[in-house]
Amino acid sequence: MSGCGLFGTRKQVQVPPMLTPLVETNRAQLISEVNRLAAVKSIRGKVDIQFEDTSFADVGIAEKYRQADGTITLQRPGKVYLIIQVPFIATDIAQMTSDGESFRVAVLQGDDKYRRFVKGTNKAIYEKLELNGGGSEAVKNKKKVMSEKETVSTLSNLRPQHLTEAFMISPVGSEPGLVYSQSEFFQEEPDTRPRAKKGSRVVRGYYLLEEFSPTSADEMRLLRRFWFDRVGGIRLARLQTYDDRGLLITDIAYWDDKAVGPDGRKLPSRIDITRPHDQYRLSISYQAPGSMDIDREYRPEAFVLENRWQLPEVDLDAPQNKRAKVSQ
Repeated sequence: MSGCGLFGTRKQVQVPPMLTPLVETNRAQLISEVNRLAAVKSIRGKVDIQFEDTSFADVGIAEKYRQADGTITLQRPGKVYLIIQVPFIATDIAQMTSDGESFRVAVLQGDDKYRRFVKGTNKAIYEKLELNGGGSEAVKNKKKVMSEKETVSTLSNLRPQHLTEAFMISPVGSEPGLVYSQSEFFQEEPDTRPRAKKGSRVVRGYYLLEEFSPTSADEMRLLRRFWFDRVGGIRLARLQTYDDRGLLITDIAYWDDKAVGPDGRKLPSRIDITRPHDQYRLSISYQAPGSMDIDREYRPEAFVLENRWQLPEVDLDAPQNKRAKVSQ
């Protein structure tokens, strides 16, 4: 029996190492860390922006646009003004605002069919604006569509309120009736540490803090999932939000904590936003973290965007026949 057993042959295999030390903490401390980040009232400064259109991800194509300069102003509860510019020459590519209830996006570059002024309501759900065709025909022409490197048509589908959700995190425990749970999770992932070998992988430990809302006597709905990196400390690394059907709406990654603002507040200096159903990824990083303005109060008019360029307007709340006529 010993000569033909199942475990008679041994073979060494290479497995990703577990990163240590792992910090222990409790739910109250995790909530406190979220609320520390949520205490930021406003942020303003210069940023680098990298936009990726994933419209054709199902056929293995993603269009990554060249890095752009930007100036971002955010203020609670949901105000944002973002200016995107061509690097070095300060020519505006797009401007976009949200006052917490409605949004406006002005696309200023590209062919005439891309230049437009889009208006809509934050809580509404709109179909993706299609300027290059849709469905199977768009897939057939994907090479032509993806070759237009300077196209900014996808900016028409970027919603500025998605930025406030990522930068201005809503505090935990601010609404009555919500329930929170803590769990442990281990994930194999690429080794992003300095001096790591190319292609090397590690196992990283996380705490998950999940936020639930009761929907009935025996059901709960997942609202948000916070991921905390436990290696050497406790750091908010990721935030996922879900809709009422349990679908992933936003997946936000927080990177490279630095001293931000004149008081040196420790905050993420790069934020990656993925919107799988809106088919885009956006990476925003502070150009000079120490020079960012923190907690300055801005008047409401600072977040108003008017169509002073006289661009063709697309009102997403107008009747469907009007929208279709304008967007063609």
